[in-house]
Amino acid sequence: MAMAASTTEGEPMMDINTTPLIDVMLVLLIMFIITIPIQTHAVKLDLPVDDGNNTPPPIDPVKNKVVITATNEVTWNGTPIDLMRLRQYLDITQTMNPIPELHLQPEAQARYDLVDRVLAVTKRAQVEKMGFVGNEAYATAF
Repeated sequence: MAMAASTTEGEPMMDINTTPLIDVMLVLLIMFIITIPIQTHAVKLDLPVDDGNNTPPPIDPVKNKVVITATNEVTWNGTPIDLMRLRQYLDITQTMNPIPELHLQPEAQARYDLVDRVLAVTKRAQVEKMGFVGNEAYATAF
């Protein structure tokens, strides 16, 4: 730091030259600006929250069994479902490769109307591999 001479003879001027200090501070400021990472713009979105009930469908890749019980309940591999969910499961199975078999087992005391509606759902879903199982139960039903 340099000291400037005073205008009067013999008296030194004691002011500090701040120009180099300001230059160093500007260089440091520019270096900090360059090295700070660029902040990304955030967009706030309200995403859907998983409520825990959306479990993946219990679809077996080899065979699936639909049972129509005597209490007029449709079950898919042992899980009670409605006809809309049955259609969803059947649509999923038809997109799989290879297409799994569908085993339809109406109990002997099940209502024919419900069996007919299940068959209509399977026809609309264009199920390719379907078979009836448990036919031996009908031998003693009547």
